[in-house]
Amino acid sequence: MGIITADALAQLTRGDGERFIQAEQSAEMSITEYLSENYEIEKEFLKGKFIAEHDRKITFPVGVHIYFDGRIYEVIRSMSGYKTPATKEFWEEYVDTNLNPDDLPRYSQFETYRVGDIVLYNGIVYRCLNDNGYKFSDIRIPLVNGWVEKEVDEWLPVDYTLWSVVLFNGAFYTLMSLESFDNNVDPLESDCWGAIADYASAYNDYNLEGHEYVVYEGKVFYPGMDVNADVPIVGHNIVLGDPRNYNLKKHMVRLAVYELTKLVAPNNVGVVRMRDYEDSMKWLNDASKLRLNPQIPRKLADDKQPITDWQLSTFQTDYDPYKNPWLT
Repeated sequence: MGIITADALAQLTRGDGERFIQAEQSAEMSITEYLSENYEIEKEFLKGKFIAEHDRKITFPVGVHIYFDGRIYEVIRSMSGYKTPATKEFWEEYVDTNLNPDDLPRYSQFETYRVGDIVLYNGIVYRCLNDNGYKFSDIRIPLVNGWVEKEVDEWLPVDYTLWSVVLFNGAFYTLMSLESFDNNVDPLESDCWGAIADYASAYNDYNLEGHEYVVYEGKVFYPGMDVNADVPIVGHNIVLGDPRNYNLKKHMVRLAVYELTKLVAPNNVGVVRMRDYEDSMKWLNDASKLRLNPQIPRKLADDKQPITDWQLSTFQTDYDPYKNPWLT
């Protein structure tokens, strides 16, 4: 919004959100072409691509950045996602002496896994037993299950203790009160029994009292640990923070807006957009020839040592083009 107002952007795109992707891809390609030889531009782009929208299904570790209420925040305390009951096992530890754990993909909550997939998580190898993952809207972190299954019997006219769970006429009930309790009155007729609700992921106040029962896939569960999603609170578990390179962000947006204008109205590109485009292209050209410092980490030479700016701009100490890229 520092480059173009929200109203102007809305008029420009005319509600076609896919234009953004096309324009950003074109801008990214231009920047990469200029800076990829000397700078770790790909890693800088990943800083922005790794910023995910806040999702209650996801557990966010300390140090990552998220979009929340339209702004970028840094997570300063781990934020747990909600945990869904499980009626089956999704992962098992897997042992295969022929596997090199370092070659295995790391488990990610943003991936989708199918039966037989093998991943590395916390240094342990796991094999997927049942489909799960982000695209299934069913994230199952290996060996993390916050719910405990409750044993249930058919209702009979016998004595029950408080918070007993029974099955009657295809529904589950729990004994909520012993006042005026009559064991000969079935749960449908008695006010002492309460029906157990289905599990709802949107509900975020399940407690650990031991009788917070839910029904999930025909079985009854209660929380064995905190199963609720942590709520983002500024100053408690998140703070404002943008990890992206300011220079790169500014020129990326300028180029993307220019590309967006060309896509929508190629014969009506404004003077301001042209000037911003030319300024950004000059910045890219100067950065690629090491005439300025774009504040982007440099790529390492063959000896794995970083090349400082003063070595390149002041002294020509080696004719190796990998150590003196400006020669080319």
